[in-house]
Amino acid sequence: MLRRICKHIYVQVLIAIVIGIALGHFFPAFAQSLKPLSDVFIRLIKMITPPLIFTTIVCGASQIGEMRTLGRIAGKTIVYFEVVTTMALLLGLLMVNVFAPGEGMNIQPGTADVHVLAQYQTEMHQGGGLTGFFLHIVPSSFLSPFASGDMLQIVVIACLFAVGLSYVGEKGKPVLTFFDGVSEVLFRIVGFIMKLAPLGALGAMGFAVGKYGVAALNSLGMLLITIYVATIFFLVVVLGTICRLSGFRLLRLLNHLKGEILLVLATTSSESVFPQLIRKLEGMGCPKQVVGIVMPMGYSFNLDGTCVAQVICALFIAQAYNVPLSWGDQIGLMVLSMISSKGAAGVSGAGFVTLLATLTAFKQIPIEGAALILGVDRFISEVRAVTNMIGNAVATLVISGLEKERDNVQMATVLKLRRVPGEA
Repeated sequence: MLRRICKHIYVQVLIAIVIGIALGHFFPAFAQSLKPLSDVFIRLIKMITPPLIFTTIVCGASQIGEMRTLGRIAGKTIVYFEVVTTMALLLGLLMVNVFAPGEGMNIQPGTADVHVLAQYQTEMHQGGGLTGFFLHIVPSSFLSPFASGDMLQIVVIACLFAVGLSYVGEKGKPVLTFFDGVSEVLFRIVGFIMKLAPLGALGAMGFAVGKYGVAALNSLGMLLITIYVATIFFLVVVLGTICRLSGFRLLRLLNHLKGEILLVLATTSSESVFPQLIRKLEGMGCPKQVVGIVMPMGYSFNLDGTCVAQVICALFIAQAYNVPLSWGDQIGLMVLSMISSKGAAGVSGAGFVTLLATLTAFKQIPIEGAALILGVDRFISEVRAVTNMIGNAVATLVISGLEKERDNVQMATVLKLRRVPGEA
């Protein structure tokens, strides 16, 4: 019985997380040396993700047939993303005003260690803001996005290739068959890589606890509590309501994705589960063409967890430095947060980078205050990445339902729903 339970990947990942925490607490130096295990695992996933995105979009979008249909799906997806991320930002705004985690710190300008921000500020400038983002989505060559792993540029190339393939007709069928075969090979490779997931989780969690210690949670505990409460509220109320309206329950979806959630929690990278998440969504009845469009776009545009955490962190700094902000100022900050989150798409460490970009544009809050967040950013990243991943899974199911392309019988079977959505 025990052996059968331990064969499940999510059980192995959970055991690895517990071992990593124990090693980090009792043998911190050794635990920190395990970080390469996590780095190698994430590199393997990032290596396979670009060609997997390309083949998934080409095989899916080429079956749509018309540019108008492709545009309709993409249009619905963008509208959905903007509505949901706006709700995430408003919720973060409300929670940080209710909990006021930064009040009473009374930090004076010029006392924070700004040197630790240098690396992130460099990455922020590489993002180029909103204008740079729009220029950036068009690659300089066909192959460069595959070398850099830029998800958004790969989406652009793949969509153009798929539309061209759909208009070729019979001559394009051998090409489509070829990419179908390549896609199957890539998913088989993903299966091999996922066997290393427990080692990746062990290395990531061991390093985090070994370097920062559990005590790191104490220094800025109220900030973490605010972010965690706001995120849970967003998941349960906002996404939970969206799921119900679309005909399924969020808890059933979370139970089905528990392995992916644990892995993202350990690695703080939603990209670490991208390949198998595609497979699971297709297994839940989502058509390949919708999955191929919504998922890659979601990883650039639908950053629900990032939005919740970002606005809370920004206002936390304002409270810590006793910077008074009217509701008008806070709404302006929220709009800037939404813009900067798009501008940092494809930039490494985007969660913290977008915070710096927002503070740079919003002059009233001292940018040096971002150094306060660095001590607990690892713990913020966990909930941020998990929420981003869940948000994109929900979005794919919802858009598939709106397109009336979702196999509700298959979804009900996989998620063990009591009734099939749409049936009386």
